[in-house]
Amino acid sequence: MQNPFLTAEWRRLLMFNYAVDPAVLVPYMPAGVELDLWNDTCYVSLVGFRFVNTKVLGMGFPGHRHFPEINLRFYVRYQDPELGWKRGVVFVRELVPVPTITWVANTLYRERYKTVPMQYQWNETPEQLQVQYSWTQKGRQHQFSATAQAQGVDLVPGSEAEFITEHYWGYARWDAQQTMEYAVEHPRWQTYAVQTFDCGIDFGDAYGAEFAFLNSLEPKSVFLAEGSEIAVGKGSLLKK
Repeated sequence: MQNPFLTAEWRRLLMFNYAVDPAVLVPYMPAGVELDLWNDTCYVSLVGFRFVNTKVLGMGFPGHRHFPEINLRFYVRYQDPELGWKRGVVFVRELVPVPTITWVANTLYRERYKTVPMQYQWNETPEQLQVQYSWTQKGRQHQFSATAQAQGVDLVPGSEAEFITEHYWGYARWDAQQTMEYAVEHPRWQTYAVQTFDCGIDFGDAYGAEFAFLNSLEPKSVFLAEGSEIAVGKGSLLKK
């Protein structure tokens, strides 16, 4: 990617993946895209990770280089007239502790970032990785965590883990007729075999009543990916 808008590393991506009724996501769909399913299953993923060495237009800014993000996202695809199907993600909500990042993403990409107090913990031994992400919202603490084996493994072609991690476009509703599209480049990620996990999130409180059903739903899968260097391209508008 030439002259990316943002470069960084995304590290230790913890992904809780839920199978949901596609009707739940219809209000969040940008124009011109359709839901991307795996084995006829529609997924919503809760994802926590850490930005490292973040730069915007090649420049790093003090206090804005290293920070966690937590997002709730789902999977879509877009039929490009020249390139064919592009597989991407749409965000229901993205949380960061840095107000400037929120302003830039919401203003330039019309994403749905919100600034909240956030914490993360990484504990590592030769045998295990322990990862936890949390945030405070409306006076309530939300957290999710996992313990995994410390040896990474390559993605299996055609696997659920490949589907969840291998989406290289972002799509955001610009208005009723237009959608913001941007590219995200990174190599294939290794994952760590998750042994135990815990979710202490009130989804209804955090994301709205329409997602409260996730409180009683067991994740269909939980993945921990190592991550890598990434590059986010400058956005462009798609029209119906």
